[in-house]
Amino acid sequence: MNSPSPSPAFSERSSDPAARNRILFKMAAIGCLILLGLVPLTLIRGVLSERRARHREAIANITSSWGNPQVIAGPVLVVPYQRHVKAWKEQIVDGRAERHEVTETVVARAHFLPIDLSVTGDLRPDRLHRGIYEAVVYRSALEVKGRFAKPSFADWKVAGEDILWDEAAVMMGITDLRGANEALRVKWGEETLTLAPGGRAGSLGPTIRARVPGMPFDAESIAFEFSLNLNGSGSLRFAPFGMSNRVRLTSPFPDPSFDGAFLPAERKVSASGFEADWQVSYYGRGYPQQWSDHEGDLLSGEMLSGSLFGVSVLPVVDSYRYVERSIKYGILFLALVFTAFFLFEVRALVPVHPFQYTLVGAALCLFYLALLSLSEIVPFTWAYAAGAGAATALIAAYSAVVLRGARRAWLTALGLSVIYGYLFIILRQQEYSLLFGTVALFLALGAVMYATRKIDWYARDREG
Repeated sequence: MNSPSPSPAFSERSSDPAARNRILFKMAAIGCLILLGLVPLTLIRGVLSERRARHREAIANITSSWGNPQVIAGPVLVVPYQRHVKAWKEQIVDGRAERHEVTETVVARAHFLPIDLSVTGDLRPDRLHRGIYEAVVYRSALEVKGRFAKPSFADWKVAGEDILWDEAAVMMGITDLRGANEALRVKWGEETLTLAPGGRAGSLGPTIRARVPGMPFDAESIAFEFSLNLNGSGSLRFAPFGMSNRVRLTSPFPDPSFDGAFLPAERKVSASGFEADWQVSYYGRGYPQQWSDHEGDLLSGEMLSGSLFGVSVLPVVDSYRYVERSIKYGILFLALVFTAFFLFEVRALVPVHPFQYTLVGAALCLFYLALLSLSEIVPFTWAYAAGAGAATALIAAYSAVVLRGARRAWLTALGLSVIYGYLFIILRQQEYSLLFGTVALFLALGAVMYATRKIDWYARDREG
């Protein structure tokens, strides 16, 4: 019995392995080109890191002379007092060392925080430039008011004659005193006191202080108030030193970031600025209302920083962050555009050489370099539009010749415009960027599956 002869299609595929795998080889080559596209993207990411470092250095130079992020902690009433401590000392008596108990007097300092603290102020942002780099700074005009209760030493069992009332002082911690625009004065009861630099004071950092007269005062409490005009950058934060604290800020800055241990009880944010009102009690902090330095460090730097609250006046996402996020989609751009060219090859039987794929990939990578360079001198939206327009025009003009048709070039330009437009939407949607990106991938995959649903890949191999 004669065996059946193989079908022509089977014979042709089996007799010519190179033709049978032509599509497969082309897909593998395109995949390698996509992976090679990671090399220029990595180099551009390195340039991005370098430019970002120079930007940070420029901002640091600007803010170092204008004012750093400011933290206002205080005021604090400091009253020194004497402590009588028993100690053992050795003395030589008749050639022998004998221990004797003696009483030594040391000076300790009691710290008292206000019972009420109120801050009302206005924050005026400004932009300073150094070359092409820009830093956001601010001018603050603050009115600080409050009351101190009459100091009580009952917890430490200090006799009245041991309290050094004439050395009492009021002090306040301010992070960067270079931002102070004028002489600082505090109204203490009926007196007006001039605050002078007082050096560093533990966790409070740099301080200003003034001796307070009339201590101890006769009333159960004494009021204070002062104005504080302070330059700064980045953020303005406060420490909740009062038993009851209220901070109210207004500003024309449209993109505030409220951060720290407490959020505003009320806030209004619009394109014309913001209003924020904090109401904070002393229960949310980790340090007491009064303490003495002989008890240890009851106001550590960690406790203080953990209780701060306020507002930041930095852009939520700067242009470098936008560029960084867009580069992450670079490999996806290469895959989508190369897939589109490959489909033109398969459906329209237009051969595209791997070198031509490489040139198209180079144009796609140049978009990110153009975006980075332009975003440093113009707003990001304009930089994105210019970079995307240049890349789209370059690739569309090239594809008119490579794909042998103006219609295909217009389709390429339309596809690139859609992709770049959708990427811009993803960059702007910070919270939903992952969702938008996932939807885009599903749509792209669905479009490829729909375009190739009726292609007989084995027949394409035979025709090749």
